[in-house]
Amino acid sequence: MTTCPRMVKWRTWACLTAAGLVIGLVLPPGAAAQGRAGSAGASARAAAPRDYTGYWVSVVTEHWHLRMLLSPKGDYSMLPLTAEARRLAEKWDPAADRGNECRSYGAPAIMRVPGRLRIHWRDDDTLQMDIDSGTQTRLFRFGAAPPRDQPLEWQGFSVAEWEGVRGAGRGRGRATGQLRVTTTHLRPGYLRKNGVPYSAEARLEEYFETFTEPNGDQWLLVTSIVTDPRYLAQPYATTVPFRKLPDGSGWDPTPCRVDEPR
Repeated sequence: MTTCPRMVKWRTWACLTAAGLVIGLVLPPGAAAQGRAGSAGASARAAAPRDYTGYWVSVVTEHWHLRMLLSPKGDYSMLPLTAEARRLAEKWDPAADRGNECRSYGAPAIMRVPGRLRIHWRDDDTLQMDIDSGTQTRLFRFGAAPPRDQPLEWQGFSVAEWEGVRGAGRGRGRATGQLRVTTTHLRPGYLRKNGVPYSAEARLEEYFETFTEPNGDQWLLVTSIVTDPRYLAQPYATTVPFRKLPDGSGWDPTPCRVDEPR
């Protein structure tokens, strides 16, 4: 299910991108890999086709009531839930989340939680994203694989790659690439704060794209696709925008919290 923006011109592109990515999930494994390349031997930072670093803030211009407010219990609009997921969500009791306040701040949901991001290189092959909402940290590891004993965590284990990056050489630029992140080993949590679940079997694929408006504003678009054979009847895709900030003066880490129903 794709969330299609309407109010800003670049959102049509974002909607079509999300729809295409969902379709891409059914392609043969080798097909999606075509066009992915980088400079042989180069670090992820050296091969980066775009600069994602800096401070970014959520811009909520659609589905405001779902992102800025706690959805009423039983409101699962636009979510392709299985019958089992609906049964669990109907039993949701916010009092039971005391001590597990971060259930709605896991990787499958965190990019839709309004707040600020700080993106920077932790090392040459690890891009770090700090999120002030819930004080969460995500690590995007290039050329890595989850260890066998990898525990389940709210942010899971994320493997990153530059997709569509062309090799170095005369006349061969690199600006067409985007960041693709695949996250597994997720601790079960909520897709929404009103108890809509995702399981440990959930898988998250994300595509990060940037562009600059004629007025100089820089934007980050994050397209997320969640698949969960237990709680989702089909992939759930959304695209959310972030605008780049000049500095970190508004950075305000806050703890995870459980909201009470209206």
